[in-house]
Amino acid sequence: MPLRDHFHLPMRGLCTWESFHSGWASEVTRGLNKCLPAGYVARPNVKLGVDVAADVGALEQVGDEPENNGGIATAVWAPARPTLAVPVDFHRLDVFEVQVHREGGLEMVAAIELVSPRNKDRPSARRNFVAKLAAYLQAGVAIVVVDVVTSRAENLYALLRQHLGLAEEDGHGSLCAVACRTLPPDEPSLLEAWVEPLSLGQSLPTMPLWLETDLAVPLDLEQSYQSTFVELRVPTE
Repeated sequence: MPLRDHFHLPMRGLCTWESFHSGWASEVTRGLNKCLPAGYVARPNVKLGVDVAADVGALEQVGDEPENNGGIATAVWAPARPTLAVPVDFHRLDVFEVQVHREGGLEMVAAIELVSPRNKDRPSARRNFVAKLAAYLQAGVAIVVVDVVTSRAENLYALLRQHLGLAEEDGHGSLCAVACRTLPPDEPSLLEAWVEPLSLGQSLPTMPLWLETDLAVPLDLEQSYQSTFVELRVPTE
């Protein structure tokens, strides 16, 4: 099935990209759990970026009532004025991710990231997303990044290379699938990458998903993409 544009009409009118990405992550998970060797399991991790607020009501209960202390007043300590007070854009990431763990524990060995528009829509979002990828690689977690976002032109793979201090590469558009791993995984010093450009109207590739230094499984993006259309009953004509 050729890659469609899920971020503009008419496809967006048939199924929102949020629904499709969520379904796609589920299909990737289902497909992997059919082919992963014994000892590994895939689990989806999907959430939209949301504001996280402290429970102000609960916080205000602390110290609301002054202590009696036998009638002795307790002095309230007041710190000096802050040396810095400026707005900061703490961007909350969208997460459309499939994690692969060693079965029976929480050790993650690989992650598949489906890029969302929110991951690319401003500099802070791109920095945070790329920093997350770099942290995975530094921890020895192999990654596959699938970017089919047509509403933004930024190339996240190029930004990842820049973040890691690597030389620029030519010829990669914003739509692409990238598999990366570090060697050795317990003390990463070598980065390996497999890059496949994506185009609307073309089939999706199969990417290597590395579980160990000498063990990889095929991540069939085309199969999971097709299955998502079927499971969500999205018209293809």
